[in-house]
Amino acid sequence: MTSTVSELIELLSLERLEDNLFRGQSRDIGTKYVFGGQVLGQALSAAQATLEASRAAHSLHAYFLKAGDIRAPIVYQVDRTRDGGSFSVRRVTAIQHGQPIFFLAASFQKPQDGGEHQLTMPEVPGPEDLEPAAAVPDKVMATLPDKIQRWLSRQGPFEFRHVYPRDELKPPKRPPYQQVWFRLGERVGDAPELHRTLLAYASDFHLLGTATFPHGISYYQPNVQMASLDHAMWFHRPFRADEWLLYSIDSPSAQGARGLARGQIFDRVGRLVASTAQEGLIRVVVDAQAAAQVPTRG
Repeated sequence: MTSTVSELIELLSLERLEDNLFRGQSRDIGTKYVFGGQVLGQALSAAQATLEASRAAHSLHAYFLKAGDIRAPIVYQVDRTRDGGSFSVRRVTAIQHGQPIFFLAASFQKPQDGGEHQLTMPEVPGPEDLEPAAAVPDKVMATLPDKIQRWLSRQGPFEFRHVYPRDELKPPKRPPYQQVWFRLGERVGDAPELHRTLLAYASDFHLLGTATFPHGISYYQPNVQMASLDHAMWFHRPFRADEWLLYSIDSPSAQGARGLARGQIFDRVGRLVASTAQEGLIRVVVDAQAAAQVPTRG
């Protein structure tokens, strides 16, 4: 197994401190603070560890309260809110330096039969017909801040192929939607709960950024301040995170320094396996140094 894939699986595998208390480590992947997908995936992992394997997560609703410190571990406290005949509910609080930085409410269900329908997957080229993202030229890379250089030069555990690539360093204005094929870079075990935590982690990539498309801005620009405020996710059907999945994203609205994005995740045969939604802070500030500060919720 490659180092980046094994590191991610280790990152999502928490240390159990007590029955309902877990500790996870943090990784610096080039973002200013702890990557939101990391906290989401770890919180889901903590909740899953308090349940029978037969109960699978079907929905997550989370709020990001404070930016996470990359240099410190995160403690996850699980509240076993309810265990009914068919459904279970867990509430997870992520704590760092003695303060909550994140809340998650998750619902789990025993397998049941019922009516079924779904929207159709968009008609787009397959991943094998698309080129991987081109490397940033060395001369351009040298002009960027260290954090952005680390982010752009990293070989992450997931491979992404954009149907409509966009130059994030010189972003044009365009309609607020995109489709991205992605998969984990290496085959892993069959445990469904592992694939759900991997998908939760990956679902935070590219989602909020879609709300910047009509405005010709991006996270990489020094005067742009962006931060996730919440994240919702619904798991519909079985899937594997190590097989190609299509992330179809749109942003129906941006206002009040906030942008809203929605996503649908399909497998190669067109089954809708998950849906997402996220609202985030998007500010363009005059002072680029101010943009680097931790966004407040006030």
